[in-house]
Amino acid sequence: MTWLINHIASLANRNAISDSTGKYTYPELTTEVNRYQEVVGTQIMPGDTVVILSDYNFRAIALFLVLLNKKCIIVPIVSKIQREIDNRIEVASGNKIIQITSEGALTIETRSQKRVHDLTLGLVEQGQAGLILFSSGSTGEPKAMIHNLDVLVDSFQGKKLKKLNILIFLMFDHIGGLNTLISTLSMGAHIILPANRDALDIAALIEKHKVHVLPTSPTFLNMMLMANVANKYNLGTLKMITYGTESMPESLLQRLRDTFPKTRFLQTFGTSETGIVQTSSRSSGSLEIKFNDLDQEYKVVNGELWIRSKTQVLGYLNAKMDSFTEDNWFRTGDLVEELNDGYIRIIGRAKEVINVGGEKVLPTEVESILLEIDIVLDTLVYGVKNAITGQSVVADIVLVDGIETKSAKKKIRKYCRTRLSGFKIPTKLIFLDKTNTSDRFKKIRLSKDA
Repeated sequence: MTWLINHIASLANRNAISDSTGKYTYPELTTEVNRYQEVVGTQIMPGDTVVILSDYNFRAIALFLVLLNKKCIIVPIVSKIQREIDNRIEVASGNKIIQITSEGALTIETRSQKRVHDLTLGLVEQGQAGLILFSSGSTGEPKAMIHNLDVLVDSFQGKKLKKLNILIFLMFDHIGGLNTLISTLSMGAHIILPANRDALDIAALIEKHKVHVLPTSPTFLNMMLMANVANKYNLGTLKMITYGTESMPESLLQRLRDTFPKTRFLQTFGTSETGIVQTSSRSSGSLEIKFNDLDQEYKVVNGELWIRSKTQVLGYLNAKMDSFTEDNWFRTGDLVEELNDGYIRIIGRAKEVINVGGEKVLPTEVESILLEIDIVLDTLVYGVKNAITGQSVVADIVLVDGIETKSAKKKIRKYCRTRLSGFKIPTKLIFLDKTNTSDRFKKIRLSKDA
């Protein structure tokens, strides 16, 4: 029996999971794990590649633990798009497909398995559990990454027990969401699972369950500000908000601190390829972080952050390892500034830099300036092709209700001239009801044609 299941079984009289169906204790989670072990029986065998078609809920977590214990290769898929589901099952070579009914029954479909990837076979031969995750695929076919799940889970062994209510915001098929899941279970803390990820619904859950920790993205935190959640719900129990997955505009962080003055803010960092890094922020109001993780090494090469990790992927099932060096350093694509005392500051993504006549523009810097303007609720900055300068800067803008766009344009341009170099000032302002955001609540700012 895996240590995590034994650990969970030892946690009597603690709340474990709250989802849309109710609140469950750790003994109830153990009972559900035992029930599913009997249901699964010999239908699922060690080494099977098992697809779970579900987002987070109490029963999906119990099933995940059963498959971990059986040393399966687990493929969580939360997509509702059938074409995407079929493609991911094929890439992963899934031979068992599991869905969970509303009553908690399992439907298990067996499929013939095509050629299994050598990386998968290697885990099976070692008797190790595996995890296959897919990249967001915003710039092409999603990459299928395979992890040694036992190594990931073992990295949390020995955590101190804590009585915390932690809302898991990131999805079941996201490395950050799984990191929070395993970490929370290892601490014997209480997991809160949202039925959906709307700003008002998340705020209602925080109030209802007296949530202490909220891990999410800067984009979603701004959505919470735009929905004015702090004046509609009692969010006073929030001890910490952790944010990652994308760069945080400095002025947005200041807005958040003004709204949640008693809450500590911590910037996290991680990638699907390397896992989540333990970090510390210089302060709640600082974007400077330090890596405090014995399982991770980092260095900065030509301004880009490189990471090497004990928990990094074994490889891709459908892509070359171009982002890895021969000595296993992962080139993250994140641009950073190094400070003398061991702190770093993440300033953007290399692929998102806008080149204006040879001058480099970081979208997050411009967005931060725009968010200082009181009539701007949200913004998304990106580059478009320009025949003269190569690229020019464009900003999508969401205004406060009732603001007329003509006067807004004048005010925004005037303010930008006081805070930005000329080449950084957006040449075009586009006023929209909302900015372009992924289903993972990250900004989508790919360069566009003019």
